[in-house]
Amino acid sequence: MRSIRPAPPPRPAKPARRTALALTLALLSAGAAAQDVVSTPEDIAERLRIVERRLGIAPDDGIARADLAALDRRLRAIELGLDERDRQTAAAVAPAPPTPPAKPGPEITLAADKGASIRSADGQVQLKLGALLQADHRVFLDDDAQAQNDSFLWRRIRPTLEGSWGDLVGFRVTPEFTGDSASIVDAYVDLKFSPAATVRVGKVKGPIGLERLQSGGAIALVERGFPTELAPNREIGAQLQGALASSKVSYVVGVYNGAADGRDSPTSNPDDDFEFAGRLFFEPWKGSDGALSGLGFGIAASTGDKTGAGNNFLPRYRTPGQATFFSYRASVAADGEHSRWSPQAYWYVGPVGLLGEYVRSNQELVDTATAARASLDHSAWQVVGSWVLTGEKASYRGVKPDHPFAPGDGGWGAFELVARYGRLDLDDDAFPLFADPGAAGSESTAWALGLNWYLTGNLKLVANYAHADFDGGAAGGDRQAEKTFFTRAQFSF
Repeated sequence: MRSIRPAPPPRPAKPARRTALALTLALLSAGAAAQDVVSTPEDIAERLRIVERRLGIAPDDGIARADLAALDRRLRAIELGLDERDRQTAAAVAPAPPTPPAKPGPEITLAADKGASIRSADGQVQLKLGALLQADHRVFLDDDAQAQNDSFLWRRIRPTLEGSWGDLVGFRVTPEFTGDSASIVDAYVDLKFSPAATVRVGKVKGPIGLERLQSGGAIALVERGFPTELAPNREIGAQLQGALASSKVSYVVGVYNGAADGRDSPTSNPDDDFEFAGRLFFEPWKGSDGALSGLGFGIAASTGDKTGAGNNFLPRYRTPGQATFFSYRASVAADGEHSRWSPQAYWYVGPVGLLGEYVRSNQELVDTATAARASLDHSAWQVVGSWVLTGEKASYRGVKPDHPFAPGDGGWGAFELVARYGRLDLDDDAFPLFADPGAAGSESTAWALGLNWYLTGNLKLVANYAHADFDGGAAGGDRQAEKTFFTRAQFSF
């Protein structure tokens, strides 16, 4: 008996493209029926060719037109062509994706009057680069003893890096490249709790002298006056400083290793004693429009013990030409309290300025050869006047020309006439035991005249004539008068 095999189940239809083929064939057949024409596979193939040409698809004529498989492949090609056309159309009309905003970078500024600076994008870190360069020519007139040689020299080569790290931390580093070896002039870190309270730690200017605290690029004459010889130069320690009452009152109090008059503090404390110093300065009319707006006055003082001999403990005092005219005998040592006090003031009104200060220094000494002791008082004072001939405003921080030097454009910069008179008086009890009267003078009086030409805010030319007389200081009596003519070219930013 022949078995009856059930009919195979119908094959599942291929997905979308089979459906699309059936629909296309149905549509093409319907189109033919609407025209009362019976379509054959060849007719459908011909119509596919028309569609392919419109889509830019080259038909494959090597396949029989009546082959349904070939028709299927051609229909799939049409589908792919339609998909690509839709994709290109959508891409053409779709908006471009938004460009992500660029991340802000650091801000770099280079300005003639402020130097170079870099500020982070968030404003929390800032670095500033500055510099002070001074080239001098020095001539000593009528110098029969040839105590000093005429010369050219670099007086200061000081690049400065300063800045802030967040709102709390500030810093400054200033090396010095003149002389036989490089050194550090300023190096400190600030903790800025508020404008009224900043802690500064490191190597700083001592708070005693008014002209000492003035920038080396802003002083009226080539060299500072006699009071600076009695004030400390740089101190190493920690100080609290700030400004009160809308900056009309400023103060400094600090503790330091201690420095001899006119010298830097040693890099370490050589005698295990510290020096305490402070300064209080008032500018009661600061910010007003009156004639007293540029008036400032104050007082500074220091005290501490020193025990030892040599440059770390005892001073030497210099002439305006920077020659030593007083020093102690080799057997003398500091042995006890060293104190200073200094009243000081300045007043700047329009183009006219006046600066005055007095410094008194007292040191307890011992002559190790004889065991003799003394407490010696040395004092110095000066008055410095300035007049900006071109009418710009005089100030403690220097002069900025209204019309920088520009030949042909009418700019000649600013011209300033300056003058100084001062005296240094050494204690008479220093002679003859603690100092040799044949080599150390007991008193000097000096005056100086100068002309400053500020070509721009960065370039300054200086010419000074100074005359100093001495009491004592030579084997036959008085040291020869010192007459000097100094010139300087200064560049700063």
